[in-house]
Amino acid sequence: MNSISKTLGGALTLLSLVACQQSISAEQAVVIAAPAVDEPASTEHTATAIFAGGCFWGVQGVFQHVKGVTNAVSGYAGGDGRSASYDAVSGGDTGHAESVKITYDPTQVSYGKLLQVFFSVAHDPTLLNRQGPDSGTQYRSAIFPQTPVQQRVAQQYIAQLDASHAYSKPLATRIESGKQFYPAEGYHQNYLTLHPNDPYIVYNDLPKVANLKRIAPDLYRADAVLVRNTRP
Repeated sequence: MNSISKTLGGALTLLSLVACQQSISAEQAVVIAAPAVDEPASTEHTATAIFAGGCFWGVQGVFQHVKGVTNAVSGYAGGDGRSASYDAVSGGDTGHAESVKITYDPTQVSYGKLLQVFFSVAHDPTLLNRQGPDSGTQYRSAIFPQTPVQQRVAQQYIAQLDASHAYSKPLATRIESGKQFYPAEGYHQNYLTLHPNDPYIVYNDLPKVANLKRIAPDLYRADAVLVRNTRP
């Protein structure tokens, strides 16, 4: 869905909210257990994780408020560099998913904790190729592991969550290894922070940040870590 369609869809959603005279999150957070298997403790201070969970505006916005995250960049993963543009990816046939590359300090937050936020707050992992008002393979739930350890932790956590019946349906999240990440255009970066009154953000994404603060206060930081250098 392009930016204009998102804005129009958000406006219609906001009108519906006014009619109901209440604010309801498009996606409700799910309280889930931490992963039983996590990455080993590390003395390194920099690692990366790449997640896709619908429109990257909200996923980026959530992780920019997670303690231990030092950067979160919206972009594309799953396809090749030639098609890594918003116009191309919006067509749904490039293989890309709207994704977020997260740089984090493993001494402050583990990969497993990031996965817990991803599954519980950032999106609904049971939905196939859609999130909120957006549909298409570019909005799929996916994890792009950067190391064999990340792949093992993600696989075992998905199995753990399915076995625990934490959700009413099995997870639709895909694990896609060996995929490169391409940063999105500059106007997509920090979108939640820069456009807090956008109806799409108000309805679909701000409640996710509020849910992070509510159910994971130990991980929540009030000041977002913003992207400084972006492509045009």
